[in-house]
Formats: sequence, structure tokens, C-alpha cells
Amino acid sequence: MMKKAGFTLVESMVAVTILTIAVAGPLLTASRAIVAAKIARDQLTASYLAQKGVEYVRSVRDDHYLAAYQTGGSDVSGAAWSSFLSACTGGGCMPGLEETFPNFSRSVQVTPVSGTDVSVASQVSWSYHGTPYSVTVTDHLTPWQ
Repeated sequence: MMKKAGFTLVESMVAVTILTIAVAGPLLTASRAIVAAKIARDQLTASYLAQKGVEYVRSVRDDHYLAAYQTGGSDVSGAAWSSFLSACTGGGCMPGLEETFPNFSRSVQVTPVSGTDVSVASQVSWSYHGTPYSVTVTDHLTPWQ
């Protein structure tokens, strides 16, 4: 009886299965790494947009101080703070900050904490593959002394 050399069908199927597993594992890992990199990129962009919202409110406070300083008076800091509070409570000083960017939306809230302190919260939200994400940056502002 003569033996023929070669692979049987079972051996071929086992070899194909092992090869498929060996290739599919790294491809799945690479796919997940790409998704994680895109989410990290979006988080960084959202952090910058949220910080920009806080910086805008700080700029509005500084503009009110400069306006009060130019008009003069005895209590420049107090007048500027009062003007800033009356303009910003309820979101009135930031009509341009309720913006929607490509894939991102930002909202900024200014909340009085005390007579000499406000809390600024800037939140940026976005969605990636149906999963919602958000980044919030908060800061406390006080009047110029």
C-alpha cells in the first residue's frame, strides 16, 4: 500500500483557522486603538473649546473693569463687578458662546456664589458613534482688587 503525501481536508481547515485567529487578533486591537485615538483627539478639542468659554467670560469681566476705569470714579472695581454681574447672570453676556461647532456644542453658565465670587462652568458635548461625551471646565472669578 502506497501512502500519498499531502494535507487532508481536516488539516487544511485547522491551518486556516489558526491563520485566521492569528490575523484577526492584531486587526481587532488596531481597530480599537484607532477608535481610542479619535476619542482622545475629540476630548482634547473639547477641552480647548471649554477653556475658551471660560476665558471669554474672564475677558468680559476684564472689559467691564476697563470700561469702569476709563470713566473714573472712586470704586472702579465695585462698579465694574456690579456691571459684570448684571450683564452676565442668566447667560446674557455670552450670546456667542452658545455655539455649535462641527461635532461639538458648547454652553457656558455664570452662577453667582457670593457677592464677590461667581462660578463659571463651560461644557462641551459631542457624540461619537452614538455614544455621548462631554467635558466641563469650571473656574471661579472675583472682582479686580
